Amino acid sequence: MKSRAEVVIIGGGVIGLSIAYHLGKLGVEDVVVLEKNYIGSGSTFRCASGIRAQFTDEANIKLQKYNIDRWRRLSDELEHDINFKQSGYLFLATSEEEVEVFKKNIKLQNKFGVPTRLISMDEAKEIVPPLNTEPFLAGAWNPEDGKASPFHVVYGFAKKAKEFGVEIYEYTPAVDILVEKSEIKGVKTEKGIIKTGIVINAANAWAPIINEMAGLKRDFIPIKPYKHQLVKTEPIAPGQIEPLTCPPAWNDSYVIQDGEDGGVICGTGLEKLTYLDDVQPTYDFMREVLKWATKIIPALKYVHVVRQWAGFYAKTPDSNPAIGRIQYVDEFYIAAGFSGHGFMMAPGVGEAIAELIVKGKSKVPLDWEWYDPHRFERGELRSAAFQIG
Repeated sequence: MKSRAEVVIIGGGVIGLSIAYHLGKLGVEDVVVLEKNYIGSGSTFRCASGIRAQFTDEANIKLQKYNIDRWRRLSDELEHDINFKQSGYLFLATSEEEVEVFKKNIKLQNKFGVPTRLISMDEAKEIVPPLNTEPFLAGAWNPEDGKASPFHVVYGFAKKAKEFGVEIYEYTPAVDILVEKSEIKGVKTEKGIIKTGIVINAANAWAPIINEMAGLKRDFIPIKPYKHQLVKTEPIAPGQIEPLTCPPAWNDSYVIQDGEDGGVICGTGLEKLTYLDDVQPTYDFMREVLKWATKIIPALKYVHVVRQWAGFYAKTPDSNPAIGRIQYVDEFYIAAGFSGHGFMMAPGVGEAIAELIVKGKSKVPLDWEWYDPHRFERGELRSAAFQIG
């Protein structure tokens, strides 16, 4: 293991690896990523694979419009097929009041160039042939939203980062950050000390522990681990449920066909504040999620479930991540607390953090004030980010 690095990134999920890749791309040759298990083992490999710009606030819409442009080019950029498909997101309204909310959201999204439109149930049926259209009045449809393979994305970022000289140390947890007079001197691991002056906390649900290592209070940025679960069915015929399909009023439940093997991933808003080792799936979740999934797609009653798993939404009080520089420790940065959106935000966030470190500013349309890590201590919560998929 190296004894010195220019930058140490703590967290080997999609955010940490995106930052590492973008630092390497900018010519920073001496970068180390520390991952306590294997890369992607936290939230990344447990996500539902969705990517969308259908948010309900300006900051997230603008960032995600930029991200979708990045996702389009990412396979070529990484020289590895990440299986990105612009298969769309379809949100379904169950009441006239919800239709009006959809219209308001669509107007805001259109203002920033996101081509969401209100569609009829006949159009929705063409997009999702086995959809049960009877309970729904209209849909919010953006064909530019999509999905990608978390496994291929992590591998692609890691492979390309290594080509730029990044060192990735798996099964190497950080155990302390050495700080003297507010200056970072190094990171202590179970395998030795890496001297460095720059540390990035990309540990997501584990980020409060890393903040504490740097001498901050653990709840300085209040990130809590909420267990979310998914089930997946055996493969069905291609093209049946390609977009993420979700009636938000039905407990934020959704279904989406896996972009690689054709199985259907089913999720719902049942969540539980838990502890960081609790990734045990539950029967209660399976019963709840399948209740909603079979109402959205009745034919799923006849499809076998083959997998169930759990992971974390690392949630902040306003469901928006903390991204930026920490004022109390020189050259200490954070990108964590993504509240379920880290995978879809990873290309632009990694680029923005890397440019901030190297250039002092970024061309990425990331609203630093909106995601300011210090907003919580000031009591300045943002409007809650729209959380689904």
